[in-house]
This record gives sequence, structure tokens and C-alpha cells, in this order.
Amino acid sequence: MFNRNLYLQKIIDYMWDGQIKVITGIRRCGKSTLLFELFYKYLLKNNVSADCIIKIQLDKRSFAKYRNPIALAEYVESLVSGKTEQFYLFIDEIQFCYPVPDADNPGYEITVYDMLNELKDYKNLDVYVTGSNSKMLSKDIATEFRGRSSQIHVYPLSFSEYHEAKNGDKRDDFDQYMLYGGLPYLLHLKNEVQYKQYLSSLFEEVYIKDIVERNRIERRDVLENILDLLSSMISSLTNPLNLTNSLKSVRNEKLSINTVSDYIGYCKDAFLLSEAKRYDVKGKHYFDYPNKYYFTDIGLRNARLGFRQFDSGHIMENLIYNELLLRGYSVDVGVVVDRRKGANAQKEIDFVVNHGDKRVYIQSAWQMNTDEKIASELDSLKLAKDFFAKVIIQNDIPHKFLDDDGIMHCNLIDFLLEPNILPL
Repeated sequence: MFNRNLYLQKIIDYMWDGQIKVITGIRRCGKSTLLFELFYKYLLKNNVSADCIIKIQLDKRSFAKYRNPIALAEYVESLVSGKTEQFYLFIDEIQFCYPVPDADNPGYEITVYDMLNELKDYKNLDVYVTGSNSKMLSKDIATEFRGRSSQIHVYPLSFSEYHEAKNGDKRDDFDQYMLYGGLPYLLHLKNEVQYKQYLSSLFEEVYIKDIVERNRIERRDVLENILDLLSSMISSLTNPLNLTNSLKSVRNEKLSINTVSDYIGYCKDAFLLSEAKRYDVKGKHYFDYPNKYYFTDIGLRNARLGFRQFDSGHIMENLIYNELLLRGYSVDVGVVVDRRKGANAQKEIDFVVNHGDKRVYIQSAWQMNTDEKIASELDSLKLAKDFFAKVIIQNDIPHKFLDDDGIMHCNLIDFLLEPNILPL
């Protein structure tokens, strides 16, 4: 057991805000542990009686009767109604609740969302729920809770959390993290054979299965082909049309671009993938396509490829993107146009990072060991031609420094371990 203070503090900050607290994130990233163990211990430590903490784990057989949302609400009401004490309600895996017919309105159904919205109105009850990500999506929260929820999104372990838990040499820990990612259960396993078996099994038996079942996907084989392609293309520009054409050539059959686009959307909804849009730095607008796709956990991506495609530069870019999101920043892929000497070429800034009214441009470079590579990375940043901070994150420098152009060069591991290293 290890503390996840970033998320625990967010839950604490939302206590008794009158909203339903919804904890989202990719499956097996630690949502249930955060609520049922870490937050539970916090409450006990702060003199909340265990009798005032109602814990319902809907994936357990002993709680199966409360998968009926009416039975669930009636049970909770029987515990809190007419009482003066303050109660906390924890519900795990709410996707196990099924809709039931509304006896008063034929043709309509009562869902767990309806019941939670009613329970929220009890002034002596603070409600917290989790759900497997593919059943408990952000768009469901927005529509079903009608704007009356506070969302806490949980990511797999950051490298900082992973290194703290492993407590080894930071370079050795980082090499392992690059390959196997940050799903918390990995810390309980003993060797690389177990790591690989766990991640490969998880991808097939949990993530793909959930996406297929929730969205009633008929072509699982096509979904898996899309994931294979996207796994090999992290940090590369693409779009559904390009993926459709690639699949057509491989499968030798007709495929609809709408199907491919929908399947990508399902993976994004399940928090398995993130999409980074391209932003015109000078024109101040977004492009419709192409975009980039990153995996929420790099270990799952590597498992999908059988741990055979270890491209350090692309993995590094994926890790930086995830870290920036975890820190609460808005992140886009930057585009600048080079019109020097009559040219009209688009050049890329890896990340345009926004936080309030502050902005930082970031280039990701595993190595800058040639004059050509150095010139290429610096040139895109210089073309932005504004006064926002500019950073190059590198693997091959011992410490951070400012160059003659005021561009900060930062070591990759230092960036991952120091949350305030960016000038934001």
C-alpha cells in the first residue's frame, strides 16, 4: 500500500460540496483503493465513526441485491433518513446496477443515476462512486448527473509515484517504467515474466472485453487491428481515413471510415487512448486532422506489441504527454509555419502546454547528438516568435540549463520527478 496524495487531497477538497463525487480512470489504475482504503483511513483518522461510512461493492455477491437501483436507494435511505449524524456513501463498480421499469411511467426506466441524484439531496449524506472506466464514462456523468457531480480522474502511477514505491536507483526504475508502465498491481509482482503476463492478459481480458461489451462491437478483430496500428504509431500523426486505408490493404476487405472512427472513439471513452489535437500557434485555431494518439499507460501499449517495438523517442513523448495531463495542464500539438526564403512548410512543436493564462512550448528529444538534430529541435521553438517559455526535454543531459536563446534544456528524469520544474 502506498499513498496517492495528489488524488486523496482532491477527494478531501470536494468533501461535503453538495455534489456526487465520481472517480474515473482506466481500469486497474487504483480508483477503488483510493476510495475504499486511503480515503476510508483518512476519515477514521479524523474521528469519523466506521458506522457512518456506508460501503457498497456491487461486484461482490453479498451486495448483488443492491444492483437494483431502487433497492440500493431504499437501503441507503434506511440508514440515513431521520438521523442527525453525517454519513459517507461509497459505491464501487456502479456499472453493475441495471435499469428497472418505472411503475409510475410505463415505457420508462429508473437507473442508478436517478437514485444517486435523489440520495444526493440528503443533507447528511456525502456520496462517492467509482466505476470501471468503460462503464462509467465522462459523457455519462455529464448527461446523467445533470451537472451535479465533481469528477476526480485517476491516472496510473506517475514515474514519481513509481520511483517512490520501488525506492531503487532512479535510472533502473525509469528503464523499467518505460517498458512496463505504471499500473499499481505491478508493484506486487516479482519478475519480468509476471509483468509481461499480467499486462498482456489485462489488455485482452479486461480492456478489449469491456470496450466490446459496452459498445456491442461486432467486429472485435477490426478493433484489435486498430489498436495494433495505433500502438505502433504513438506520437505519429494520423487520422481515421489513414487508418482505414491501412486496414483495407492489410485485411483486403471493405471497411467504413465511420466504423474505424467509432472504434477509436470507444477506446478514448474507455480512457485507454488520448487524442492530442494540432494547434496553429500563429493562426490560433485547431486543425480537424491529422492528430496524435497516446496510450494512457505505456506498459499496455508495449504489451500490445509483444514488448518487441521499443522506440525510446516515441515512448518518451508518450510519457511526457501523460505527465503533463496528470499535472492538470491542457496539452496540444503545436504547428508553426516556416515562411522563410519563400517556404511555406509546417513544422511541429511537440507540445503546447497551457495553464490558465500561462503557456510553455515543449520539444521532446531522446538525444540531441548531432548539429542537424539540435538545429531541427530549436528551429521549431524559435519560429513561434513570442515570449512564452520554451523547453527542450532531453534524455542525454545531466542537468537543466538555459541556452543563449533563453530556451531551457531539461533532463527527462528530472522533469518527471520535479512537478514544478516547468515555468507555469
